[in-house]
Amino acid sequence: MPSPSTELLGLAGAAALGLVQIVLASHSASLQRGYRWTAGPRDEPLPPLSGIAGRLSRASANFLETFPFFAAGILAVVVTSTQSDWSKWGTVLYVGGRVAYLPLYAFGVPVARSIAWNVATAGIVAIYAALFV
Repeated sequence: MPSPSTELLGLAGAAALGLVQIVLASHSASLQRGYRWTAGPRDEPLPPLSGIAGRLSRASANFLETFPFFAAGILAVVVTSTQSDWSKWGTVLYVGGRVAYLPLYAFGVPVARSIAWNVATAGIVAIYAALFV
């Protein structure tokens, strides 16, 4: 059986990163609001999360905004057999950028966080470029 491509490994790695972000955001929210709140119906409005819990929640939401574009691009290049250096480097840039983005956002590092986001976004663009070059 052939080994999976860089693109498919990147897709699996990015999905795993997304799960890690959901768990970190959830547990940090529970630590801030209490596990009774977590186990309850969450019907009452609460103020926004603050500090690291708020940043982890926002980082997770941001990941969920970009991941569908990444996943669709990966699936498109795999299905159309247009994998190339563009899609491989795009995968590396996206996953690497998102891995860097999480701790940078969690610890409130402003400019580097934006650079990591731009690197990941450039990765998505490179993946789509692979369909046409």
